[in-house]
Order: sequence, then C-alpha cells, then structure tokens
Amino acid sequence: MYDTRPMKRIDEEKQKPGLERLLRECDVETYRGSGPGGQHRNRRDSAVRLTHRATGIVVTATERRSQHQNKEVALERLAAKLAARARKRKPRVATKPSKSARDKRITAKKVRSTIKSARRAPRVGGDAGE
Repeated sequence: MYDTRPMKRIDEEKQKPGLERLLRECDVETYRGSGPGGQHRNRRDSAVRLTHRATGIVVTATERRSQHQNKEVALERLAAKLAARARKRKPRVATKPSKSARDKRITAKKVRSTIKSARRAPRVGGDAGE
C-alpha cells in the first residue's frame, strides 16, 4: 500500500551529471585529515580539498573516514558556494523620510536645543552681536 521507494535516490540521480561536470572543473587534492577516526583515518588520505579552477573557490571535507564520501560532501559544498555566488542580489531602493517624519525630527532638535541652551551659563557683558 505504501510507496517505499526512497525519494532522495531520485534527486541524487538527477544531480550526479552536474556534480561530475563540476568535478572535471576542479583540482582535487587528498591529504590525511587530523582528528578522531582511528587507524583507518590516520593511515589513509581521506580528507579532500577541491579548488574550482575558474573561480578559485576552495572547499574541504574531512569529517568522514571515506575519501569518496568526503569528495561528495565537498562537491555539494562547492555547488552551494557557486550557486550563492551566481545568485543576483536585489538592488536596494533608496527611501527618504516623509514630511511628517522630517518635521518631528526638526521639532525634537529644537526642543533639545532649548534644553541645552538653558544649561549654559549666562553671559556677563551683554550680547556679542552689538
């Protein structure tokens, strides 16, 4: 009665050609990843570093013990970075304050000015403008 086919498998089959093409555009380096993982991780070059030749973007994957799994993870990360780079940002629209907002701001400035001028010591000797 239930559909037990894994849905992820269908998506992976669609993405494989794109990831393979992306892999051809990259330089692949393998090295020994540090950290936990035991003898298998310490003896094998399981960490993967991909460098996209066209853009210079570098991604690494070291969390798995298998080089193949790390390569897939790195390819997905690189695809995500390239997609984020290709995404066009919406231009910002300049806005200006409304007339009432401008009037409120000027009124508040005048009130603040009178409060500050009341704090000032009175002048002794008359006005400077005479």
